[in-house]
Amino acid sequence: MVKKVYFAFHYQDVIDFRANVVRKHNFTKGVEAAGYYDYSIWEESKKQGDVALKRMINGELDGTSVTAVLIGTWTYSRRWVRYEIMKSVQRGNRVLGIHINSIAGKDSQTKVLGANPLEHLGLQISADGKTGSPVVWDGDGKKWIYLTDVEPYNFGTVFTANLGKILQLSHWFKTYDWIANDG
Repeated sequence: MVKKVYFAFHYQDVIDFRANVVRKHNFTKGVEAAGYYDYSIWEESKKQGDVALKRMINGELDGTSVTAVLIGTWTYSRRWVRYEIMKSVQRGNRVLGIHINSIAGKDSQTKVLGANPLEHLGLQISADGKTGSPVVWDGDGKKWIYLTDVEPYNFGTVFTANLGKILQLSHWFKTYDWIANDG
């Protein structure tokens, strides 16, 4: 069965070619062979403003069941990647991180792995365990701060074991390396 995948990435990784290696992998034989549809959008859409961009991202996420976060050097710090990830979690998508800096770029060079956004984003579980407030790690201030682009949302179940705690998204979602884990 074909999965509709949303790709979240920093546009610089498209320019460097790394993101496209993953996005276009095995796609030459058609959607069925690749096992997914590519539902990503390009960063140029930011020119339309914040509200329009949020609407566009939300629309592109419709019908997807998986979000693949392509992790380059600065992916973790990108505002709209954070939004894409948190909206994916909110809508119930499976999320996976894929390190892409081990892929040779158009300059034939690899890079040191970038910071994992799934470790820099989290949910603060409410005192009653029914809602989660999106948070982001502020490395400079060494604290979690509320993510203002995404509102707190209700869970389908109650998280009684983690009342009032902040859980990193890496608690629920795994990260892989494109090269080390054979794509």
